[in-house]
Amino acid sequence: MHDIIVIGGGPAGLTAAVYGLRNGKSVLVIEKNVFGGQIVNSPKVENIPGFDSISGDEFGDRFLEQAMGQGADVTLEEVTGVRRESCFFVDTAEGSTYEGHAVILATGTTHRLLGLPGENDLIGDGISFCAVCDGDFYAGKKVVMIGGGNSAFVEAALLVEVVDHLVMLQDLPYFTADQKAQEQLFAHDNVEAHTDTKILGYIVENGELAGVRYEENGQEQMEFCDGIFLAVGLVPENGAFTNVAETNEAGYFDADEFCLTKTPGVFVAGDCRKKTLRQVATACADGAQAAIAACDYLRSIQ
Repeated sequence: MHDIIVIGGGPAGLTAAVYGLRNGKSVLVIEKNVFGGQIVNSPKVENIPGFDSISGDEFGDRFLEQAMGQGADVTLEEVTGVRRESCFFVDTAEGSTYEGHAVILATGTTHRLLGLPGENDLIGDGISFCAVCDGDFYAGKKVVMIGGGNSAFVEAALLVEVVDHLVMLQDLPYFTADQKAQEQLFAHDNVEAHTDTKILGYIVENGELAGVRYEENGQEQMEFCDGIFLAVGLVPENGAFTNVAETNEAGYFDADEFCLTKTPGVFVAGDCRKKTLRQVATACADGAQAAIAACDYLRSIQ
């Protein structure tokens, strides 16, 4: 039995664990993939407070060591559901059941991929998602942005200031981003735009990303570049928890900065909830808020 069970071992979940532990609570963190979250895929990060530069992998390791050093229990398992009875029961795909008095859902999101051969091997090694995190690596170089919505244009607005040439590829006949965002981006003379395209595959030379193949007007094209940014959507992984936490139409937990849910004792934190900015700093803020709320709840039931 733990005071708090945190589901998700990214920045939000690990922050929640640290704050819970420092309030004298016992904490279990359950993560299904890798502790540290999506940031571990970034080879160099320069926008985390307190670090001029650090690899995402090292940041994740340090964060995990901090939580464990303060007494967190951790396990690598996939949670399949949460049940509320006399306390909360957390079930996993591996057949385990963990009991806790409060639960923090910090399940995060995953970047939607194109599902092309070799794609997973190129993530963090030619394929990026975050211009704030990785844009400076491509200063003076040529990059391709795949996507045409608001998220793609937000990322592109950062990239266009540092890269030599930016190519926008959109699968629809038109870009769906706000008109103002389009006007601002296309005012730059180093931007090239293509709509109604179909991505066919990545070009890999000597084991490294060299470009992308796509179809336009029935003709196959090859765009050689130094890097590719994907902005084709995020996928929240909240479906297993709708019995304890409401989600909006996009699948994100319908909770504000107070991180509360419809179920007393269940809280949400990080990218898995509806919000306007998904960064390490905002995930950590959520984790702290959720943990303090969980501690207040635990005091109320004692």
